[in-house]
Amino acid sequence: MSAVDGAVGWYPGCPVTVDEAIARGRSLRRPRWGLWDVLIALVATVAIGYLASIALPGVTGDDPPPGPLLVAVVVPWLGLAGWPVIATAWRGNGPRIDLGIRMTWRDAGLGGIGGVAAWVALGAIAAVTVILTGRFNSSAGEVAVDFRDSGSEISVIAFALVVAIGAPLMEELAFRGLFYSALRKRGVGTGWTIAITAVSFAAFHFEPIRLPILLAMGVVLGVLRWRTRGIGAPFVAHVMVNAPGAVLIVLGLPSLG
Repeated sequence: MSAVDGAVGWYPGCPVTVDEAIARGRSLRRPRWGLWDVLIALVATVAIGYLASIALPGVTGDDPPPGPLLVAVVVPWLGLAGWPVIATAWRGNGPRIDLGIRMTWRDAGLGGIGGVAAWVALGAIAAVTVILTGRFNSSAGEVAVDFRDSGSEISVIAFALVVAIGAPLMEELAFRGLFYSALRKRGVGTGWTIAITAVSFAAFHFEPIRLPILLAMGVVLGVLRWRTRGIGAPFVAHVMVNAPGAVLIVLGLPSLG
């Protein structure tokens, strides 16, 4: 078994943070979280988002107020990232160890390489998509229009930070953190794990036109999780992919799609 596949921890492909904790002599609990927790996180995200759209005043109208709209954007993270944190703390060794939360220079470097690779691949796929379907926008781009129309510069900057940093962190905790590890813990092979998490990641955005782009992105992020056995590198690459869109939001420019 190679070091990449996890030679020390409980199961092949477990986060390197598990191996590091074992090497330091820490007594760890065998994790009891799994795929049911992934389902809870994803369902909770959708449910919280739906309830927020109903409860928060004006967010579904033609001119949503920026404050409630920003809350509606981020509150579903209570399910997407909140449950993985709760599940690993409750039935494991905490999110840092069980989800592979770490950042080394190697993670940052490989994440940067992955980000560049994603730019090239996603740019090519986006160009083909434009030829086939015409210009398109992401759901984040559409929400950004509402923030810009509100005239609140603070809310525009806050939403750009959500797109560039917040969303990548929350999504990596859920998909390359909990979901990837839960599949590997159940004995699913590396290739299938990367494929399943990529498809789920793409589908969970509910953007049919951008599905090929999101699928390719999910594969790149999954490969980085496999190679580094942590979510630091996927997070860096994810930030790099989202950053250009965040810059466009701040500048008030249209999507490049």
